[in-house]
Amino acid sequence: MHKYTRAIGFGEEISGSMIRKVEEEVRTEFTSHERRILDESTDYCEFRKIIGERLELALYGMEDLDENFEKEYSIPVFQGKGITTYADVIVEKKIDKEAYVGICEDARVDISLMFYLQNPMEYVRELQSGNLGKKKTSVTLSALACEGTVLLPVTKNEKDKKEQREEFRNRMMLVSAARKGDSEAIETLTLKDMDTYQKVSKRVVTEDIFSIIDTYFMPYGVECDLYSIMGEILDMDLVINEVTREKIMVLTLDANEMIFDLCIPKTKIFGEPAVGRRFKANIWLQGKINFS
Repeated sequence: MHKYTRAIGFGEEISGSMIRKVEEEVRTEFTSHERRILDESTDYCEFRKIIGERLELALYGMEDLDENFEKEYSIPVFQGKGITTYADVIVEKKIDKEAYVGICEDARVDISLMFYLQNPMEYVRELQSGNLGKKKTSVTLSALACEGTVLLPVTKNEKDKKEQREEFRNRMMLVSAARKGDSEAIETLTLKDMDTYQKVSKRVVTEDIFSIIDTYFMPYGVECDLYSIMGEILDMDLVINEVTREKIMVLTLDANEMIFDLCIPKTKIFGEPAVGRRFKANIWLQGKINFS
């Protein structure tokens, strides 16, 4: 069982036999199904079943002419809303299985964002048609978390908020210029980072680190699509896993001015979530490429 299957309501107490039963239901009572030809006798198949609002379980594997299915892997899927970024995306296939990772450069997070691609069959279809480079694309990101913590917001007045927004946008412009090879922008960013490091080093002696850092988005662990994040809660909703009846909290977060949705079991949230408070968790980042 995929670790983050717990994030959509299949907790640690769910047995392996139950997961296998659910996977069989995904294959036989699917909500959506796609396939592509591998050779004369074999198709590669994707089966999906909706198990709650915006929650899905996806099953991948090969099927022969006699409809004998051999499972390759299954994953939980949480569908995001809206558009997270219009940054250009590079897609790479994983070595060990028929799965894909999207990579985009978004100046808001200062790093190359890597995410599990939610619509691999659509991507391969667009790639094989030869129309991939002709279409404008955007990305809708979403996140799955097995547990997380609610933190109180950092107190800021309107002047502080305005200055923070201006400073953030100036940094985005510098990062964009630096990525294009602007030596002056690279030098300015280096000096600003050194200045920030000195200020934080002094403050952290007497203050809690989370009273200094408002939000963050940074890699976590050795997997390329795992991140540690902290963001402001903009909206929240409650959905139900129709199989286990577990309550799943859906949070809309703003981390480094990048807005995306996150799902997490309600019982695995430490603290009381509310709009305006912050949320901290380790996440598995997913994304859907929207082909226009």
